This record gives sequence, structure tokens and C-alpha cells, in this order.
Amino acid sequence: MKTTTRIFTALTLGLGMASVHAEQPTLKVCTAENEMPYSNQAGEGFENKLAHYVAEQLGRKLESIAWKDPRYFIRDYLDKGLCDVVMGVDYGDTRLYTTVPYYRSGYVFISREQDELDLQNWNSDALQTAKRIAFIPGTPAETMLRAIGRYSDMFNYQQELVGFKSKRNQYIKYDTEKLVNEVASGKAEVAVLWGPAAARYVQSSTTPLTMTVIPDNNQRADGEKVGFHYSTSMGVRKGDVALLEQLNTLIRNAEDDFAEILEAEGIPLLDEPDTALSMN
Repeated sequence: MKTTTRIFTALTLGLGMASVHAEQPTLKVCTAENEMPYSNQAGEGFENKLAHYVAEQLGRKLESIAWKDPRYFIRDYLDKGLCDVVMGVDYGDTRLYTTVPYYRSGYVFISREQDELDLQNWNSDALQTAKRIAFIPGTPAETMLRAIGRYSDMFNYQQELVGFKSKRNQYIKYDTEKLVNEVASGKAEVAVLWGPAAARYVQSSTTPLTMTVIPDNNQRADGEKVGFHYSTSMGVRKGDVALLEQLNTLIRNAEDDFAEILEAEGIPLLDEPDTALSMN
């Protein structure tokens, strides 16, 4: 009888442990292999922290799936089922289903506190007198530098800022930390960068820096609007409505927790526009 009892108890415990594991399915989250300050394989980015928080709140075990090339990770990872969730995508990205935004931020002017530059908008005199302005090509910063007639002045300097170039596919990468350090070291008077990408390095700089959010009322020479404020969401595969609804509920109910993680990073947070809120 005792032997039978021990066997029954062992089976019961085994089934109980299996039940616990069954209750905690895996959440596979796609994050970048080396795109700091967002994420890296060591889990040091703010999106790594957010992914851990999301998995924990959903009662799932986090499995991080690292991608290398930002151009193809949705097609090659999410769409093929290698991951369930993608962190840090533009709200409304048509390639996937996007959650309600978990933050909104903007591009910023970065300068040294000691220089006391008056940088309020793209009409600021400091942008006309600056000898070097650090920026990343293909961003709204380039568009507005062209609009104010300073792009050609910065062309040669901009080539010096390239941090990486893949020989295979000609993917060019700019290191945001390097661009912030250009200002901190005095090599450039101003940097124009996406706030979430720059905030960590502005915050950790030994040279006190000022970060000013650029207004979202800019236009090209032809009158077309140039956006400087954007909302960021998580993404799931098209058709995965159940997971989308779970994430939406979490984001709405844990707004303060998300803000706390992002504010600790120094990221400037903006209110969602009424038009976006009405769609959520």
C-alpha cells in the first residue's frame, strides 16, 4: 500500500508540475540583436525591459528572438511564425496588426547646456550659424535641413558619421550614441535625433546636454507636412486578434507602468493626439 501511495503521489506531483508549465505558455518576442538603446542580446535595452514586463503580465515565459536586419524582420520572423510579438513598430504599420500606442515621442534638438543655444524650432538662428549639425539621413531632420538651406553645408560631415556598412547588402547604420557624443565633445553644436534613440546617451553624458522636443508643425518647401512626433506600438501577425486584444487591454490598464519604464530611460513622452485616441 505504501509503495502504491508513493507512486500515486509522484504521479500527482508530476501532473501538477505539468499543469503549471501548461499554464505558462511561451511568448516569443522579436527584438533587435544589436540596436541599442532599444535592445540587444544581453537584454540591456528599454524594449527588452518592456518585453519582460509584457510577458510577466500575460503570465507567459519570455523567449527573445533576435533579428539582425531591420528591413526584413517582419517578413522573415513574424510572418513565418518565429515570433508572436514585435516591439517598437509605428502605430498603424500596414504590414501587421498594431496595438494601441504604448508611447508617443518626438525628434529632439540636442545641444550643450554651456552653449545656451536658443533652439525652439527650425526657424531658430542657432541652426543657421551652427558649423556642424549631426543627423541621420532619411529622417525628417534631413528634410528640414534641406528646407532651411543647410543640408549641403553638412554633407561632408554627415559622411564622417557612418558607423557601419554591410558589404553584402549595403545597409548603412548610424550609431546614435556617437552622434550624441559629437555634441558632448564639441565637434558639433547641434544634433537632431529621434528622442527615444538619444535619451539614454543624453542622460548619461558627462557633459550636461539639453534635449528639446521639436514642434510637430513643420513643412517642406512645397508646403507638405513633415512629421516629427510619432506613436509607437507592438505588432502581431495579421489574423492574431486574440493576442492583439490581450496586449491592448494590458497597455490600457498599465499605462503608468509603461510610462515609468520609459521615463527612467529619459525618453520625452507626449500626449496622444485626439484623432489617435478616438481610434483606439
